[in-house]
Amino acid sequence: MPHRMNRRVFVTSTAGAIAGGRLLHQGNKCVAEPSKARMPIVDSHLHCFAGSKDVRFPYHERAPYRPETAATPEHLLKCMDGAGVDFAVVVHPEPYQDDHRYLQHCLKAGGGRFKGTSLVFADRPGSVEKLPGLKKSLGDLLVTTRIHAYAPERLPPFGTPEIRKLWTTAADLGLAMQLHFEPRYAPGFEPYIREFSKMTVVIDHMGRPFQGTPKEHAVVLKWARFPNTIMKIASLPQQDKYPHRKIQPVIRQLTDAFGAKRMIYGGGFNAEATPDSYRADRERVRSLLAHLSASDQAMVLGGTAARVYGFSKAAK
Repeated sequence: MPHRMNRRVFVTSTAGAIAGGRLLHQGNKCVAEPSKARMPIVDSHLHCFAGSKDVRFPYHERAPYRPETAATPEHLLKCMDGAGVDFAVVVHPEPYQDDHRYLQHCLKAGGGRFKGTSLVFADRPGSVEKLPGLKKSLGDLLVTTRIHAYAPERLPPFGTPEIRKLWTTAADLGLAMQLHFEPRYAPGFEPYIREFSKMTVVIDHMGRPFQGTPKEHAVVLKWARFPNTIMKIASLPQQDKYPHRKIQPVIRQLTDAFGAKRMIYGGGFNAEATPDSYRADRERVRSLLAHLSASDQAMVLGGTAARVYGFSKAAK
């Protein structure tokens, strides 16, 4: 169900300008941020699905889940236009495994407003070898490749030549590495973050702090000492659900550790999304950044992502 928004929230989330700028939340106040060219808003994490009925893009035989309802790039563009989102990163989801045909379809449909994240598997013969060809076909539209580590039976082969080959291949292609993991598996990634120090490493979903203990997540927080790491605020849990831990202290820890210039946000798009619900999801993120200045809020909501992913600084 779409979120209801009062007039104050709506005004602060529009791209309307005052003196060439826009209104932002700063605590409970609306403040103007004058600028000649405002920072774009970039959703750095969303999935698109063709749905179960589209035979052109079947789910992989190893798909861990199979969404029935389509979440198409056309629907995404409508939500973006209505919610004031300029650019987006389409993260290739697991139901397709390393078959990237639907990602290619989505990026083509984006008209320059989308970039993409690939998914290959270090422990599957021939999977990593697909990456150079995919990069050649997509060019600058492909910006990252992703690794999952969130279940004992679905872990990357830490400490093997195969996973190092994946990091090396991605680095040679100029891609960033995107890490999605439960905190208990974080130590397995640290040697690669150190070794590939010139490679941007994006940490998905805040490092999943609510799927581990504070002690386990402390390992992720300490990654702020590596200047090549970028923290993503996404997948925020509802407070009425387990583990019932407050979000604000975690957000404050992350912003204190990484700073706005190394933080991005993502989320809010799905098959049921509307422009209003999509905007409301971003406003929830903004409300958790109220301790930051207006310019730092804008950095997290798009400025950093525009730099990291190479989006135009002039919003479309």
